[in-house]
Amino acid sequence: MADEIMDDPGQSEADFSAALRDLETINRISFAYAPLTGFLDRLVERDGLSALSLLDVGAGGGDALRAVAGWGARRGVTLDLWGLDRSPWAERHAMARGTPARWITSDLFDLDPARRFDVVMCSLFAHHLEDSVLVRFLRWLPRHATRRWLILDLHRHWISWSAVWAGTRLMRMHPMVTHDGPVSVNRAFTRADWTRLVAEAGVEAEIRWVLPFRWAVSGPGAA
Repeated sequence: MADEIMDDPGQSEADFSAALRDLETINRISFAYAPLTGFLDRLVERDGLSALSLLDVGAGGGDALRAVAGWGARRGVTLDLWGLDRSPWAERHAMARGTPARWITSDLFDLDPARRFDVVMCSLFAHHLEDSVLVRFLRWLPRHATRRWLILDLHRHWISWSAVWAGTRLMRMHPMVTHDGPVSVNRAFTRADWTRLVAEAGVEAEIRWVLPFRWAVSGPGAA
């Protein structure tokens, strides 16, 4: 299976940042933040929360964290936001974009086992992981979430592949994005994939299909 150029640490900071800006554009115009904010809506309503801590794993340029910050401001929820990404350039890009979060530059498995957050989430990160690592990640998530964890990622399907292939070219996006977009869909998931991976990990999880052509996999934290 082809690799994504963005995963190559040899890419320049300028190219990395340009790709992150284009990915944010895709997420914004495809309403990709709606499943995340909807998940948070249900959580705060269910638990009657007025404050929430959240860790975004594979946070990239911080656009999901900025969307969460906007949601919190609208809902009147006090937020303690954190981003985690192993790229040394991710934090610089996120801070330059005004991301209201604290940052951890690290491999996720190096995170202090004692660090806990109300919610641990990731968006468009899981497909970067090989199956064995993703199973390990599924076991890692409940250990760091006290309330809920959430994975949002792509649905592998010819419609989503075609839309990404055509859209990134029509919008003349950065070459890294035009290459990585279709590769991401090819590396993504079906319901059968998630059912198998969750069973192998032995965790409790709900698997839901959400617009736009994505999967939302979520489960309880270890309170």
